[in-house]
Amino acid sequence: MPAASPTIADIARAAEVSTATVSHALNGTGRIGEATRRRVRAVATALGYGAPAAGPRTRTRTLGLAVTTFAGSAWNYVAVSYFSRWLTAATAAAHARGYALTTLPADRGAEALWHNLAVDGMLLLDSPDGDPVLRALRARGIPVVFDGRPTAPRPEDTWVDNDHAATTREVLDHLAAAGAQRIALHGGFGGEYYTRAVTTAYERWCEEHARPPIPVRFDPHDGPGHAFDEPFARGAADAVYSLYDPGGRQALAAAARHGLRVPQDLLIVCASEDPAYGTAEPPVSTVTLHPELIAEAAVAALVGLVESPAHPTPGGRTVPAALQPRASSAPRTTPS
Repeated sequence: MPAASPTIADIARAAEVSTATVSHALNGTGRIGEATRRRVRAVATALGYGAPAAGPRTRTRTLGLAVTTFAGSAWNYVAVSYFSRWLTAATAAAHARGYALTTLPADRGAEALWHNLAVDGMLLLDSPDGDPVLRALRARGIPVVFDGRPTAPRPEDTWVDNDHAATTREVLDHLAAAGAQRIALHGGFGGEYYTRAVTTAYERWCEEHARPPIPVRFDPHDGPGHAFDEPFARGAADAVYSLYDPGGRQALAAAARHGLRVPQDLLIVCASEDPAYGTAEPPVSTVTLHPELIAEAAVAALVGLVESPAHPTPGGRTVPAALQPRASSAPRTTPS
């Protein structure tokens, strides 16, 4: 039977405005901003308001994907190994289930995009606290599955993540066993759960082992690793655990500038999927979060929500991470 035409209430819910604002926007009345008027009309058009009744939809079922940690900033997340591998695996998993996959740019552009995006479900990667993209998707009733535990999960939320506390302890124990006494955490950049979970686990480990926490602020544009200048210059750190893909290269660059030998003077572990770390000089120990496994599990969960909305399976699914030790964190033969 023909699909029901959307109502003003449907448009108001999708656009996150009142029904009165929708009425004014569609009728050209009232005192509302022009940007709001255009957005409401765009949402109405996307929902098919005022269009002739049509038969059942025949469009290909589509899932959307967005990295919203820094949504609104024009950064190329596809250039990061973790996200590129995640995207490839998610595309294959979606296609295998008969779905197309639409990848959204980090720079959201027009605000109306998230209010009229035609998807059956959405994959959100590293969604931060107060995520405006998530708010818009919830208002439209679009199913969402998260890569990374939401910062404030609802009982009905579904996500796939690693056990970041366990992984952090594994890395810190590995560095300590290799001879590290003063381990710096290179992170604190994002507002997503990953950064907060690792930072909390690091601080607890330091307290339990009577070690001073040494936070070093990550900056994606800090190629020379100047964030390490102060702790390296005064000998405050003899090991680094970096949470982001470029961090290992930044630590190596800073060590070279300060005349520190790796691993004799400085041990390094970096969370990264970049295979180039395996051929660096020296090869850098890395933590893999297994993005392919996370992507497959997330797509499967989202398709389940789309096709069986009456039988959701909320909560988290855990994919184990893995430490890949290399020369940069090899045990020291003599104390530093």
